[in-house]
Amino acid sequence: MTLHPIEIGEERLDVPVALAPMAGITDAPFRKLAARFGAPYVVSEMVASRELLAERRLSAVRLDVAQDETLAAVQLAGCEAEWMAEAARRVAGNGARIIDINMGCPAKKVTNGYSGSALMRDPDKALSLIEATVGAVDIPVTLKMRLGWDEGTLNAPQIARLAEDAGVTMLVVHGRTRSQLYRGTADWSAVRAVVEAVDIPVLVNGDIVGADAAREALSQSGAAGVMIGRGTQGAPWLAGQVADALQGRALRPAPVGGALCDIVIEHYEGQLACYGEAIGMRSARKHFGWWLAGRPDGAAVRQRVIRNDDPDSVRAELRAYDWPAVQAETQVAA
Repeated sequence: MTLHPIEIGEERLDVPVALAPMAGITDAPFRKLAARFGAPYVVSEMVASRELLAERRLSAVRLDVAQDETLAAVQLAGCEAEWMAEAARRVAGNGARIIDINMGCPAKKVTNGYSGSALMRDPDKALSLIEATVGAVDIPVTLKMRLGWDEGTLNAPQIARLAEDAGVTMLVVHGRTRSQLYRGTADWSAVRAVVEAVDIPVLVNGDIVGADAAREALSQSGAAGVMIGRGTQGAPWLAGQVADALQGRALRPAPVGGALCDIVIEHYEGQLACYGEAIGMRSARKHFGWWLAGRPDGAAVRQRVIRNDDPDSVRAELRAYDWPAVQAETQVAA
């Protein structure tokens, strides 16, 4: 199966394989690695519109889009049209090429504020935010959502049509409802109803952990491409490998041994530089769990490094580890 290029407004995505926005994960250091390993398109972690306008430091950090990244989008979340519009103008003014609206996040702290997937319960309100965002900027606006709030309200096709009519240029649909959170399995076939409802490109998302899963998701959904989320944790090369496989190219290899160690340390240092030492060390702890998952003695190494507050000692610990390849079942199938 070969993917075809898609247009996102005036932007062209030659291979529609994307790195999903994930809070606390797809920060600038991680996106930079994913782009280097061939991810054709990356999306920032969610930026709350009001927090951005309040100029909170972490929001500014999340907004940062490195100039050496591949095609990238900034994802905005909010529940008030005026704040979404103003945040969109701020983001566009800072050089963003694409803005993505978050209507898919299932986290309670987001949905309790009537943002994220909670907007799917009120299509009229969702439309007001979409129209405000699109109307505020000249760059493309995309939308990420779920199938609906729950099994009784599978209204993604309805919202997709509203979004297209309002000027949204691409959709991403996670094949679960909000009520499912991340339980069960993604229903890729249910995404087909969205694909058939609109003329703009649709990417399918959810449980895409390798090339075989990507092919099956594309077959079941009829989507134009895939967006890969949790499968990239500890594997920023995954999106690039899936893009290679879907284009019939040889997969660029995942780093092992000393090369992998260099990548892990680079990411660690990137987090320290991005957030400052105190927050950066805390942020790195979850990534260490993913970097070391499935590797011999990985759990023991993780325990040592997450309890270590001295960056030099952490680097020494990481360099002393052998860094064998992960178990075969976590590799991408060609």
